[in-house]
Amino acid sequence: MTDADKYVKIVEWSDTDGCFIGSCPELFYGGCHGNESRAVFAELCDVVDETVAIYKEDGRELPPPMSGKEFVNQMQRIS
Repeated sequence: MTDADKYVKIVEWSDTDGCFIGSCPELFYGGCHGNESRAVFAELCDVVDETVAIYKEDGRELPPPMSGKEFVNQMQRIS
């Protein structure tokens, strides 16, 4: 398991944009987009890997990843 594997990755349809949007809430929002959800997820995984690498290259501390349960609890508080 890599550091990037620990982060929540979300692919959702955007009616506004007319495509799927991929994001990683702990690191960024709207990181990639496309017409096929699986392709967007694959690209999202690459973007998360690259983002984690940039944090490390810059000597910055990574934000703490949320587990699936923690993420669901956070989303319930927002809604």
